[in-house]
Amino acid sequence: MNNSKNFRPLSSFESWVIDKKGTEQPFTGEYCNTNSPGHYHCKRCDSPLYRSQDKFPSHCGWPSFDDEISGSVKRIPDPDGRRTEIVCNSCGGHLGHIFEGEGFTSKNLRHCVNSISLVFKASESQPTSIALFASGCFWGTEFHFAKVPGVLATRVGFAGGHIENPSYKQVCAGSTGHLECCEVTYNPTQVSYEHLCKLFFETHDFSQTNGQGPDIGPQYLSALFLSSTDERRVAEKVIETLKEKGFKVATQIRPNAHFWPAEDYHQKYYFHEAKTPYCHIYRKIF
Repeated sequence: MNNSKNFRPLSSFESWVIDKKGTEQPFTGEYCNTNSPGHYHCKRCDSPLYRSQDKFPSHCGWPSFDDEISGSVKRIPDPDGRRTEIVCNSCGGHLGHIFEGEGFTSKNLRHCVNSISLVFKASESQPTSIALFASGCFWGTEFHFAKVPGVLATRVGFAGGHIENPSYKQVCAGSTGHLECCEVTYNPTQVSYEHLCKLFFETHDFSQTNGQGPDIGPQYLSALFLSSTDERRVAEKVIETLKEKGFKVATQIRPNAHFWPAEDYHQKYYFHEAKTPYCHIYRKIF
């Protein structure tokens, strides 16, 4: 078993799932719908557990795999004898349960795994692009983008201000000029900037001029930071479509700006705390 001193620190919710065998709510996990090339590692000890090619859509609400990396997963019968638990073979961290005979794939096996027990590491050979979105509290912005198939990584932070490496406390004071943002790294062969841009508008109130929902202040304004003429063309096209549909659009169009990552406890906040956004509710528009 791996030495515990090398274990990744866990949030209270991560510990509840991994150490105390809890279960995250269905369809809330970061990796429920992902399909990017790479490997899924143990959140606690970083041991590789699953390959992306063994992941399949089961529509059950949790990531599903029909095979594991050899020797990486241990099976433990539940005390009631009805289910079989799966844990990381290196550190014993709880992953979920395994089921047989459901007929989802030819292997007839489903590892039903909590997203919170995993860390995804993308293959380095795939093409990547980076986009920057500001739509109020960055926790909610990230919640929706992180679950899009083809999105490889997300980080929350700040952009557009006039001081370097600002803290969350400084930005919240409203005097640095920064907006709370989500940096989205994605594979453009799997998901387009237009798709991400439309999701941006479908998950916040882009008509609000003084913040987002109950979060009032300049750091919560709606904005697109554009890094190319192609992104500008797409953004302007999407905004024109919204106006044709009768919507008022207060979203600012800004040139690309330096992104400063926020403190660690802000990253993947809703996934770690098993909560859902209070002001980023999806509504289909396009």
